[in-house]
This record gives sequence, structure tokens and C-alpha cells, in this order.
Amino acid sequence: MKKNVFREDSKFKVFLFTVLISGLSYGLYKGMLDNFLAEVVGMGEMDRGITEFFRELPGIALIFILAAFYMLSAETMYKAGAIIMLVGMAMHAALPPTKVLATLAICMYSLGEHIQLGMKSTLSLKYAKPGHGGAALGMQNSTNQVGTLVGYLVIVAAFSVLTKDQPYTVFFWIAAVLAGISAVFSMRITGKSKTDETKRRFYFNKKYTKYYMLEMFYGARKQVFLTFGPYVLILFYGADAAMVSLLFAVSAVACFFTSPIVGKIIDKLGYKVVMVADTLILVIVCFCYGFAHHVFPKDVAFIICCVNYVLDAVISLASMASNVYVQDLADNEEEVKATISTGVSINHVITIFIALFGGWIWQVLGIETLFIASAVLGLCNSAYAATIKVKKI
Repeated sequence: MKKNVFREDSKFKVFLFTVLISGLSYGLYKGMLDNFLAEVVGMGEMDRGITEFFRELPGIALIFILAAFYMLSAETMYKAGAIIMLVGMAMHAALPPTKVLATLAICMYSLGEHIQLGMKSTLSLKYAKPGHGGAALGMQNSTNQVGTLVGYLVIVAAFSVLTKDQPYTVFFWIAAVLAGISAVFSMRITGKSKTDETKRRFYFNKKYTKYYMLEMFYGARKQVFLTFGPYVLILFYGADAAMVSLLFAVSAVACFFTSPIVGKIIDKLGYKVVMVADTLILVIVCFCYGFAHHVFPKDVAFIICCVNYVLDAVISLASMASNVYVQDLADNEEEVKATISTGVSINHVITIFIALFGGWIWQVLGIETLFIASAVLGLCNSAYAATIKVKKI
């Protein structure tokens, strides 16, 4: 299959290997990070929001970084990202677990992760045979997901067997070694591929105003679950690292199987119907997440919240509908890429502020208010999506 997709004269084998290993490293890292921050670093609700603010900053800064280093090839930027990720992971393993140093390590790792993100797509397309760009992107994404999923499952197995005092540092070192292996092999990737110019600048056009607004609403509501969903399970329900990592793994598998189904639904019902419907479902999810403990015994409420966390991950796939909306409005492919890239940047700007305010809302007003706010954002998203005028065929 790979031979049918990638050019034989390219470095696709080494490239996919680095993607797999970095995915494995990330799975270990992500699978235990929230519990590490809560149990070892001692971060509360507000602290987690502040940390997420700094984790998202590289996503905003990326467009300026790529513009400043436009003369460097995609291969060089990919290698730089790998090294920065290695440094960030090593900082987690080597530095004392204080709030400031943990946040600094997260920010460093996030910077490398964001730099590599765009380069993965660029290199996948560069190494693909003519007419197989989509398949190459899909294979790269699947390779990364497989690595991440294995990382999650390793944390589930290890933290289920080991004693309650978990050796987080050991697993950070293992993740750092894997990041190092990925970085070393990335040095074998040669070439002078140009970075994607659409990711080096903002692109605004009046006809995409509603898309930009929808990205703001989506970014805001997504951040509530991304940052505080696992933290609610840890701080409020006492979920351990094995449970949280298992939840991530189940969500990843669920998204893997439902993503094609959601895509078909978008094609059949249209992007407008999906954009309106998915956030209406979100209201139910938010209500269950914020109020389950008032209605059910705590152990039952915990299970309900876990199910709703997975459900939120699945309905988040409906964000693909906004990309189809952009494609419907665009005049050419470059305009689509530039607009979506700008939408991602807008998304990041909103998420950093939601992370800050979300932590404050939880700490001062409670988790009920936090998820009511998320539901309201979902309703705003639905109402705004309902105003879209669909082209008649």
C-alpha cells in the first residue's frame, strides 16, 4: 500500500518511522500529563487554565515563526520541531515538578509539536505520488494515531499494575528517549521542500466572515472539554492515570471508526444541518457533564461523564463540516487552504482566553457554571450556523 502511495525515491519510510515514534512518545506524555499536574505538581482548576494558556501560545506564534524562517525548508523545520519536542520532554523528566517549570516544559514541547504539525502535511504531500496526496496524508495521520494509541495503552497497563505512587518521572524519561530516537532519525530526512505559504500569513475575505465566527465559537467550546474535561474526572471524581489514559484511547478508537461515518453524513445532509445539529447534541453532553453528580450517585455520575467525554470527542468530528463550507465558498484550492489556516489561528486565539476564564469560572462558580457556559457557546454556534445560506444546486 505504501509503495502505491509514496514515491520510491523519497524518504517516506524514515519520515513515517519518525511520525510513529513521536506519536508513541506523545501517547505516553498525554496519557499521564493531567494526573501528573494534579497529583505531583499540585495544580488546581485555575492553575490548569493558566498552563493551557501558555500551551496554546505557540499555536498563535507559529504563523509568525514560519514567516520569520521562510527561507528554511520543510525538512529543516521538521527537524527543528523534533529537537524542541525532545527538549520539552527532557525538561519534564529532569526539572523539579514546580508549577512554573512544568508550564515552561509544556510550552516548549507544544512549540515543537506545532512546528512539526504543518510540516507533516507538507512532507506527506511532497513524498506522495501524483494524484495520491490524500492517501499520503491519511497514511501519515493513521501512523501517528497508531503510535499515540499504543502510548495510551502502555500507560493504562503500567499504571494499572504499578503501585499508587506512580513513577511519572520514569515514563517522562521513556517518552524523552523515544522523542530523541525520532529526532535522530529525522536528521536522515533530506530535501529542500518549501513550507506551505498559506500557513505563513493570515488570509481574510469578507465572504468567509461566518466561517471565522463559527471557528471562534467552536474553539471556545472545544477548549472547555479539552482542558477541563479530564481535570473534572481527576479532581472531582478521583480518576487515576490509567483511567484517564484509557478514556483517551477509547475516544481515539471511537473517532477512528466514526470519522468516515460523520463525513458521509456531511455529504448526505449538508454541512449546515450538521453544524446546527452537532452543537445541539453538545448541550445534552454539557448538562450531563456538569450536573450528573446532582442527579446520580457519584460512581454512576463518573461513568456518565466518561461516556459523555467520548461522545464529545465524536461530535467534535462534525467540525469537518466547516471545512466543506469553506470549500463551497472558495474559488480555488489555495484559497481553501489559506482560509482554513487562518481559521485555525483564530481558533487558537480564542482557546487561550477560554482556558484562562474557564479555570476562573470553575474555581469561583463551580463546574456546573463552566459547562453551562460551554452549552451556551454551543447554542450560539447552532444559531449562527442556521443563518448560513447554502448554495442551491
